Amino acid sequence: MQCERSHVFQVAHYNVPATVKSLFALVGVELTILKLYPFIFHTIMMACFASLIGPFGGFFASGFKRAFKIKDFGDSIPGHGGLMDRFDCQLLMGTFVYVYYITFLSPANPERLLKMVLQMKQEEQLEFFSLLQTALKGQGQL
Repeated sequence: MQCERSHVFQVAHYNVPATVKSLFALVGVELTILKLYPFIFHTIMMACFASLIGPFGGFFASGFKRAFKIKDFGDSIPGHGGLMDRFDCQLLMGTFVYVYYITFLSPANPERLLKMVLQMKQEEQLEFFSLLQTALKGQGQL
């Protein structure tokens, strides 16, 4: 069985900004091109969200319980509240990961793109068509 790797899992070459080059030059390292898998950047974003924003899922759940004068979301785990009390941060993180994947990582879907184009105003649809036609001619596909 053969499968093609997503672009996120193929090594990409990134030019290092001049400020970062000068910092590395101070320690005697010459760095002009960085070779990394793009998924590393996505992993860093998810880790930052999980460590900085994820804990607020628990605060939100506590505020929600206080607003309704509820001590626990359930009694399935005695002394610990319900399952929701154990997984409030994970629900926030799961929602973030889903939205992040749909927004930045999911492959382009022609049906979804068409649906988005059809929701545009007529002038925007014509502009999109013109830009697409120009791009395809530039690639030699038309």
